[in-house]
Amino acid sequence: MSVGAVEPAPLDSAPAPTGKAKGKDGQTSTIGGSARFVPGQSNRQITVVNGKAQVRQRLKDLWRNRDLLVLLTRTQLKVKYKNSVLGYLWSMLNPALVLAVYYVVFKVIARNTIPSFAIFLFCGLLVWNLFNNAAMAATGVVVANAGIVKKVAFPRELLALSTVGVALVLFAIQVVVLILALVAFGITPSLPFLITLPIALLALVVFTSAISIFLSAVNVYLRDTQHLTEVLLMAWFWSIPVVYPYGQIAGALSDHHLGSFKWVYLMDPVTPIALAFQRTMYGRSQYTDKGVVSHMLPNWGPSTYCLILGVVLVASIILFLLSLIVFGRLEGNFAEEL
Repeated sequence: MSVGAVEPAPLDSAPAPTGKAKGKDGQTSTIGGSARFVPGQSNRQITVVNGKAQVRQRLKDLWRNRDLLVLLTRTQLKVKYKNSVLGYLWSMLNPALVLAVYYVVFKVIARNTIPSFAIFLFCGLLVWNLFNNAAMAATGVVVANAGIVKKVAFPRELLALSTVGVALVLFAIQVVVLILALVAFGITPSLPFLITLPIALLALVVFTSAISIFLSAVNVYLRDTQHLTEVLLMAWFWSIPVVYPYGQIAGALSDHHLGSFKWVYLMDPVTPIALAFQRTMYGRSQYTDKGVVSHMLPNWGPSTYCLILGVVLVASIILFLLSLIVFGRLEGNFAEEL
């Protein structure tokens, strides 16, 4: 069904559906949404927008409307760089400048002894930026698009997923900057660990999508969610090993006889994903300074990383399905709340 061809019926002129509805000629279509009727593409079809659609139906709706997801993502990118002379080049200049600033601060001013620490830091920031940008944008995306939410029948989850798509495009641009930096610094990624990156990226996208869908729905009812999310994400950032190496946390826990709590620290889904990118792109897990060997990352093999990332992926999929359930329970009154 083409969303652009749907014209909404007045809310006060249509009864609330209790299940699937049958059109004049017996044709029925059901998608997720607030409880109301809207005309279909022709006089022979009626679309029922059901807020209690099952998860399987919602997944089918998302897949059926994947072209709309691409369109929403492209629209957000066009709006982001509207009337900009450099356009997408800004997305490359910004991370390049950040990388240069980190190099000056940590290598020149702070004289950090970790080799090419700016690269190590940037590898972790790639992961965090994708998650942070999507979550922040998704929190207010349904409220910001209240007009189409109340008038057009389509899976509203696509609005949150479109912010993930935008963050993924920006992530790809930042990867290009990282690759150029690796060449400039003469750093070779660890080839055996390249197999971990597709699993890590998939887990990151699924987890980010789950959080984004959940926050977009909750913020419709509790508008303070957007401000609370900003604060929580700031605290979350400092809880993952980006600015500091994982080895420092593991060492501190061991010094206080809390070594067994290292696995609790790894229960944060973003942490193993960041570690996988750092281990692969940075190309090392330890360094030697004045004869002392310091461990920056866990001394795991590729198979161990894949196993942990697989657990994160499964947990993220479950969380994604739960977020669809929550979204379905909440979106029934979107029109009234907006």
